[in-house]
Amino acid sequence: METDPNARKRWRFAISLAATLVATGGCDRGGSGEPPVASVGAYELGVDEVVDLLVDHERLSAQVDVIESLAELWIDYTLLAEAAARDSTFGQLDLEPLVRRRVEQTMIGQLRDSVIQVDTSMTQDELRDLYESRSPELRLRARHIMLTFPVGASQAQRDSVRAALAELRRRIVAGESFEALAREHSQDPGSAVSGGDLGYFGRGDMVLPFEEALLALEPGEVSDVVLTPMGLHLIRLEERRVPDFVEVAPEFRNSVRAQRLAEAESTFVAGLESRSPPELADGALEVTREMARAPGTQLSGRAARRPLVEWGGGAFTVGELQLVLRSEGAPLRDQVAGGTDEALTGFLRGLARRDMLVAEAVASGLEPPRARVDSMVADAAEQLRGAARALGLLELDRAPGEPLDQAVARAVEEALRRNLSGATQVVPLGLIGFQLRRGLPVTVSESGVGQAILQIGQVRAGRGPSALEGTTDNAAQPPDTAGP
Repeated sequence: METDPNARKRWRFAISLAATLVATGGCDRGGSGEPPVASVGAYELGVDEVVDLLVDHERLSAQVDVIESLAELWIDYTLLAEAAARDSTFGQLDLEPLVRRRVEQTMIGQLRDSVIQVDTSMTQDELRDLYESRSPELRLRARHIMLTFPVGASQAQRDSVRAALAELRRRIVAGESFEALAREHSQDPGSAVSGGDLGYFGRGDMVLPFEEALLALEPGEVSDVVLTPMGLHLIRLEERRVPDFVEVAPEFRNSVRAQRLAEAESTFVAGLESRSPPELADGALEVTREMARAPGTQLSGRAARRPLVEWGGGAFTVGELQLVLRSEGAPLRDQVAGGTDEALTGFLRGLARRDMLVAEAVASGLEPPRARVDSMVADAAEQLRGAARALGLLELDRAPGEPLDQAVARAVEEALRRNLSGATQVVPLGLIGFQLRRGLPVTVSESGVGQAILQIGQVRAGRGPSALEGTTDNAAQPPDTAGP
């Protein structure tokens, strides 16, 4: 399933918005009595705060997805700052799931190298021939003579047309002009007047039988009689243009090798599946959609172990799906939530195949030593510390006697402002944020979001354009995003 670029754009837009406008991103200091837009633990992000954030920036529309993305980032940063205040080493976090996918991908690569044998050696001449036949930038120029069948033609009439075209081919081979015969006999009015010239075209521009016959020719050669849905043709290849092979040969060689390895891997996986075909469990598609809509759902042990896809000796579970959805982020979740049955079936089967390959790698003794995994976890912890330090959330500037929640609120506010200025990058926390939220009441309130949108609209409707509208567009450009 492909990542939705619009969803990513909305996310980055929301992050830019948050970084631009947050002035009081911590505990709710409003007192308006309205439900908060978001809350986590004892922290609240109030409607009044969100209104203050957005109202003066009329160029930036107040929409549900924008406000929800702002709230999600506020939750992640708030919990990260509090976790750092309690333990700056993040020793309370289980970071192994964060590196598990990298470990598994390494194992799959080693499995492929050890059990999937494929000949990827090619001479330069073989590679050139393959390139010329496959190049997506291949340009062809051809002429043709086309004869059509009478409406409702009998077999005898069809044979007569074929014989007439075969006679034209005999005359061309004997030395008569292809162009002259095309002008005289071709029943393609668009090209007959120009001697059958079709001009330049690329692969896929002609019907398949025509293209296959043409690709088998060398320049100047004339095809045998070719049947297409339009009629019968004689085709002469005039010219074949391809990008300079020498320039692209190294890259093309790598792509051919990758394709052959992928085909061999598909064959290997098909063999695994034939021994124990993966089957979708009842209700798997609807559960998948529900998890995509609410990936932060607290699952009981039994619910997390519920299989979505099963095969002999293994299963892909709801808990595993939750980890995938949390680690990949909002664009994937949007696609899964709105995916067709066919797309979701392919998505789940792909995840099951990956688990089957990992299990095969473990059975083949390819699991890395515990010390290597521990080293990767330590690296992940250091990367998280670096991200928190860059955001200003690792060591809070806390005044004597100041409550922790106030110090966290101030640090989160400053972190978001620094995101906008470009001094730091946005850090969507993914699986780490998921872990930080475990056991805490976390809410993004539909009514709070709606109230914020309503109040922003009312305030904007009652006044003229904001003075801020006179600023340059560059002030609202989103910074690049990066994870820990």
